[in-house]
Amino acid sequence: MQLHPPDDPFLLQFMLGSIPIALRWYGVLIVGGAMIAAQWAAYRAQKRSQDPEHVWNLVVLGMMLGIAGARVYYVIFEWPRFANQSIWMIINPATGGLAIHGALIGAVLAALIYTRRHQLDLREWLDIMMPTFMLAQAIGRWGNFFNQEAYGRPTPFGFGLIIDAPYRIQPYNDLDKYPLTTLFHPTFLYESLWNLAGVGVLVAIERRYRDVLRRGDMVLFYAIIYGLGRLWIEGLRTDSLCADLVGGSCANSLRVAQIASIVLIAAGVIGLWLNHARAPELGDVTAPLPVASLYDETPAVPTMPISPADIEDTQATDAIPQTPDENQRATP
Repeated sequence: MQLHPPDDPFLLQFMLGSIPIALRWYGVLIVGGAMIAAQWAAYRAQKRSQDPEHVWNLVVLGMMLGIAGARVYYVIFEWPRFANQSIWMIINPATGGLAIHGALIGAVLAALIYTRRHQLDLREWLDIMMPTFMLAQAIGRWGNFFNQEAYGRPTPFGFGLIIDAPYRIQPYNDLDKYPLTTLFHPTFLYESLWNLAGVGVLVAIERRYRDVLRRGDMVLFYAIIYGLGRLWIEGLRTDSLCADLVGGSCANSLRVAQIASIVLIAAGVIGLWLNHARAPELGDVTAPLPVASLYDETPAVPTMPISPADIEDTQATDAIPQTPDENQRATP
């Protein structure tokens, strides 16, 4: 089975007078994924008795800092390519180059800034947003399909991705060795499916272990799940960012995304251990606090057990006729 991207990565492209108007599938999928994720996040926030308006504000700030972070991250590890370019070429993402780990850093930074500004609990809002963020990643990855980028090395299996000659990188642009019928690993698809499965796992964990989860657990589980997937998928890529600042297959260097994924996995595992080693807090789902301490500062008065003999004595006392006092005697 072959996957063949369309020849044109543009959804719309025309001239409005002398102004060129272009709308890429990549941008549509990124923004569309973010809007779908935001709608779901707003629902999740409302279920937790939080104001869903915060979600839309977070999405706007998160997209701005996320795109900026993704570009800065990419440029840093591809600096030899951009060193002699104009500032416009460096900051313009349309020239190619966004890194998801940089976007993740930017999104978390946006959440930190916004929650501090509005005095919200960062961990709770990360728990609300992370499953939806992973859904947005799953949708946005299809932008790589339309751009014919972020593909893997040739695959020996019957299922793969056709990449047109203009979009191939060395050495796969050698059509004698790698003809147009060569199938490449559709790593964008692998990651999209992994992220969709990750969303399902996060939701299942949230529902199944609701009584033991604590604030911050969802973002830590996200770090582990996404890190594991990106770790093996990145090994198939042909256009990785490399630690030696020379992009490609990283034959003589470590892949930056794999290093970042290992850091994510380690941070997630250690974070979960620390999160559950600490004393529970009032906001934690599992905080074993007495009900009285949550609603009433007055301590409950202990009750004494009542025996059957006590009940009989009480009944006998009630049966003794009471003698009226002098003031209550009836007059003849």
